[in-house]
Amino acid sequence: MSSFFTAPAGEKKRKRASANEAPQKRVATGKSTAKSSSAKAPAAKSRPAAPKKAVERDESISGSDIDSDDGDHHIEREDGSEGEEESDHEGETAAEKRLRLAQRYLDKARQEVELEDEYAFDAEQIDRDLLAERLQEDVAEAKGKVYRQLASKLDFDGAAHTQFRWNSGTVTSVSVCAPYAYTTTKDGYLTKWKLQDLPKNQWPQTTKKKPKKPPAPPKKKPERVCFNRANPTKAKDKTYQGHTNAAILTVKASSDGKFVVTGGADKRMVVHDAETLKPIRAFTQHRDAVTSLAFRRGTNQIFSASKDRTVKVWSLDELAYVETLFGHQDEIPDIDALAGERCVSVGARDRTARYWKVPEESQLVFRGGVSEKKSRKNRDQEVNHDGTMDQVAMIDDELFVTGDSAGTLALWGINRKKALFTQPCAHGIDPPLKPTEVSADAEPDESVVPTPQPRAITALRTIPYSDVILSGSWDGFVRVWRLSEDKKKILPVGVLGSSTALQQLDQAEAQKQKEEAKQKAKEEKKESATASSGEEQADDEASVDGSQDNNKKKKQESGLIRGIINDIAIFERGDRGRDGICIVVATGKEMRLGRWKYMKEGRNGATIFEVPKVARRAGAGKGEESDEEEEEDA
Repeated sequence: MSSFFTAPAGEKKRKRASANEAPQKRVATGKSTAKSSSAKAPAAKSRPAAPKKAVERDESISGSDIDSDDGDHHIEREDGSEGEEESDHEGETAAEKRLRLAQRYLDKARQEVELEDEYAFDAEQIDRDLLAERLQEDVAEAKGKVYRQLASKLDFDGAAHTQFRWNSGTVTSVSVCAPYAYTTTKDGYLTKWKLQDLPKNQWPQTTKKKPKKPPAPPKKKPERVCFNRANPTKAKDKTYQGHTNAAILTVKASSDGKFVVTGGADKRMVVHDAETLKPIRAFTQHRDAVTSLAFRRGTNQIFSASKDRTVKVWSLDELAYVETLFGHQDEIPDIDALAGERCVSVGARDRTARYWKVPEESQLVFRGGVSEKKSRKNRDQEVNHDGTMDQVAMIDDELFVTGDSAGTLALWGINRKKALFTQPCAHGIDPPLKPTEVSADAEPDESVVPTPQPRAITALRTIPYSDVILSGSWDGFVRVWRLSEDKKKILPVGVLGSSTALQQLDQAEAQKQKEEAKQKAKEEKKESATASSGEEQADDEASVDGSQDNNKKKKQESGLIRGIINDIAIFERGDRGRDGICIVVATGKEMRLGRWKYMKEGRNGATIFEVPKVARRAGAGKGEESDEEEEEDA
């Protein structure tokens, strides 16, 4: 008599009901059911079983027979899609699986390319070119090399800018996780701002009818969402998870929009909730002020630099400390990282940049410091480029740039210990001081005046894996540089928003001239015109024109940005910068890590630059014409 325990494994395995058959209800097993099963046992043996390869494979790779009989643990979707997909790919080999996944990736990339290029002429050829370009970019990004040439595709001169400020101290740092920006100040404020969309996306038309009223003007200034402030009264409270000192020196936002991390002069690194800015956890492992932070690209692993000459590695997913990196001989004012487990830091007065290889527990040391003659005629005047290294930014996993207090911009590669290229006086030289400002004498001698010094580089940022480099100082401009094609030089591109600034100056001068012309016309009506008076008026007009030219020169020299540029943040508009880029610049009256430079005319706030893409010429090829049409429709 056959039973459950004596039957072979093939008969014990429960068969799945087909799609056409209705699912059968289970009946509790008892004596009656046992009799019926024993009666039907020979009939089941006489049935011819249809052999299936998939079932045999399931039997060969299945676990214990008891587990298979206890219940079916397979979870199926309501529409049965998962079961069908598993049955389709059950017998595939490893090579077939790789081929299937590659085909899926190509289909996804092709869909994205089709969405980007709706107005193409030769769809097949352009799709092939764009798909090949996308694949090359993905491979280059995985290898950690430069793969985007953006400097020639962006109109930096025509960038529109918007300045905003609030009642706060010097803005020390800024970080962006679109569409939000986070700023920190020396008086202990962490503020969250919502950046405005592009004008074309602010007031979308929901109906086909033309609106009767003209559209509202686009919003430019960001909106303040929330803020948090340091609490000095909690300095002795060890359970307090926020900042206890007024000065917050640096801020970084995670790419997934979950965390905002700040570092301050109170030796704390505080992790905040990005939505509400409430402190989650405060780390106190550093022995001095936390000066800089850098997220590993695409992850929640973060590097922190401090004045205690160490770099620490943290994991925010577990809210845990990982390890400490030693090597610098002075405080570390800046640090940067990209996708790999690598980071680069600069050591201020030790004049070194260190490239940290975290998994290998090793480091590469790059030493800076150069002095050059200004010119052959003035050999006595030396321009000293032996300043402290204060700024660093990574271009890719093998190239990075540094900026020092002597105004030198340097390009470095990990395969060479010396700088590949140096650009001295990147932001020019400060004007010479007046003799009365140097000496207390009534009539001081001009020999007392010291030689003019170059402006220090106070902010440095790059667009990762591209050829765009941005630098800032207190000359009032953000200067744009690009990496040469051979990756051995840094070439100047221009000044951010220079043409728009000149247009604004021209408009302001035109309004002043109109107002002055009206006033002169009124005066001419009242007074009698004589030849002598006419000559005097001509002289007055000449003097007014000369004063206007001087004012224009002064405004151009003062620049777009009033104050010291302490930090720069960049994010791309659209998919891979399709709609340009947005640049947020933090400014203040004082420097971020000191007060040895103070500007009375400076402003504590920030400036937003919207950089569009360069418009294509009409006489270009078909592919370029399609891009131009795409931009016009946008």
